[in-house]
Amino acid sequence: MEDKTLICKDCGNEFLFTTGEQEFYKEKGFDNEPVRCQDCRRARKQQNNRR
Repeated sequence: MEDKTLICKDCGNEFLFTTGEQEFYKEKGFDNEPVRCQDCRRARKQQNNRR
């Protein structure tokens, strides 16, 4: 595996999906790659917790 550069669905910025993160996703059984950068994931999680 190699690090992958992905584009954030929300902000449009590039972010790195590292080999370590890829291994974690595989270990957890996640089939899809992340679609949001870390900052947008954090913001979305905070937004969802307010409801």
